[in-house]
Amino acid sequence: MDRRTFLALFLTAIVIVLTPMLFRGFGGRRAVPPTQGDTVAAGPRVGATASAASAPPALSPMPAPVAAPIATTAGVARVRADTATVEYQKTRYTFTTVGAAPAAVVLSAYPDLRTRGTPPPRATLAAGPVSPALLRYRIVRGGDTLSLDTIPFRVERSPDGVTFTSGSPPITLRYQFANEGYLAHVTGQVGNAAGPAPAQLLIDLPPTIRSQEADTLDDERHLAYGYKLEHDDVKSVSFGKLDPTMVRTDSGPMTWIAARNKYFLIALVAPSPAASFVALRMQGGPRVEKTAPIATATAVQPIRDGRFALDLYAGPQSWTQLRSIGNDLENVNPYGGWIPGVQPFATICMRVLLWIRQTLNVSYGWVLIIFGIAVRLLLWPLNQSAMRSSLKMQRIQPELAETQKRYKEDPEKQREALVKLYQQHGMSPFSPIMGCLPMLLPMPVLFALFFVFQNTIEFRGVHFLWLPDLSLRDPYYIMPIFMGISMLALSWIGMRAAPPNPQTKMMSYMMPAVMTMVLLNFASGLNLYYAVQNIAALPQQLLLTRERMKAGPTPAPAPLRSRRATT
Repeated sequence: MDRRTFLALFLTAIVIVLTPMLFRGFGGRRAVPPTQGDTVAAGPRVGATASAASAPPALSPMPAPVAAPIATTAGVARVRADTATVEYQKTRYTFTTVGAAPAAVVLSAYPDLRTRGTPPPRATLAAGPVSPALLRYRIVRGGDTLSLDTIPFRVERSPDGVTFTSGSPPITLRYQFANEGYLAHVTGQVGNAAGPAPAQLLIDLPPTIRSQEADTLDDERHLAYGYKLEHDDVKSVSFGKLDPTMVRTDSGPMTWIAARNKYFLIALVAPSPAASFVALRMQGGPRVEKTAPIATATAVQPIRDGRFALDLYAGPQSWTQLRSIGNDLENVNPYGGWIPGVQPFATICMRVLLWIRQTLNVSYGWVLIIFGIAVRLLLWPLNQSAMRSSLKMQRIQPELAETQKRYKEDPEKQREALVKLYQQHGMSPFSPIMGCLPMLLPMPVLFALFFVFQNTIEFRGVHFLWLPDLSLRDPYYIMPIFMGISMLALSWIGMRAAPPNPQTKMMSYMMPAVMTMVLLNFASGLNLYYAVQNIAALPQQLLLTRERMKAGPTPAPAPLRSRRATT
């Protein structure tokens, strides 16, 4: 059992040491220029403000994702744009009247963690200085391309949304808000679009999403485009995997297409299979040191009878919010990370944590404590059985060693003798494996929580005791040190009255130190959960130690009898 314990701990350490290599750069920060979203003044529920300057130039259009060529708009004169502000429950949209597209979305329920203030500024979804709007619409028919960001629109407001209309050519775009303002139902009508030549709507996604986090470098590493094919799993393509010199084209039908960073999301959702997106073209942008903060992507949707429709989600990557929209949008940011098979455990952990939060109405710090204790209690019977099996294995270890040496030249007789020995002690050949199983069962949950804390907005900015943010490291390193001490106490109790083994003793002291150093810069909530797991395991470890002390010391192996004496 000692060798198996050593191997399990060694493999666990390797996995945990490799994990932070993918999340390096804690505390990294990149200066972010102010954008239009920073200066949007709080106004009436529905209002309009005039822009003091003309709109910045847009990105150069990508090659057409259709056979027909797309004409660029480089030589088209820009029209002076105004902005229209619409507030709905937890959001405040700022639209540009030239192009009828959202320029920024203020999320009143989430703070901007880049700066400190009282009260803190609200998070704003904006593309930054690289683009004047989050989206850009273009209409393609035959060999002609019409860019809507060159057309001024009139604004008509209503209690549930806003409508943009243009005179020539006649185009109508209507936004109706739902889901606390995070979801907008977009419908459009294009005059003169019906005809023999098929028409398509091209939607340029934001080339970036401005960071709202204290660690802006880590936020940039999460920038990615995602999409969901109708009969396939969710695909995610990080900005760093897109080549600046090549265009990647993926064809549909696709139920949704999205641009995201670590915690926030801009998604285009097809309201029905008939309105599915037929293609997505992506291309990398210029690199900044080792990061890729910019990329370009264009979604393609057919226009039928001069009409088109889509749903626009602009808001947090909240599991509950995205789950309500459907089509696996909650998996836009895979919680399973790079470890295969972890995604189901991450989803289960998320659902249990949210259920505890909603049922008991306590902070997420207490949710993690309750969850850690509950996991230990659920595994208590299995752990107890495995610990007793471990005690039996230690008692018969001398007989096992003697049997293996006696029949080392005859594997068949050795196997028969081992099975008979296990049966004499009420055990089976699978008992050693069952002894390690309880130690390995919590590992998928632990691995899942690594990624849950890295990507879950529910823990973002959550205070608990002295911890300012459960999703970030403990600034005072109290929690990882406490976790290491609890792990050391658990190991020390487990070594009492155990057979002397220098290798096991060394590992018992090294693993707490290694785990403390590895988890030092990880999310403080993860350290809290791990510490609670260790504390909750102490009573069971004490019971095991008492049983071992009552059973007495493990007898030393008997001297090997000669082959002649056994015949």
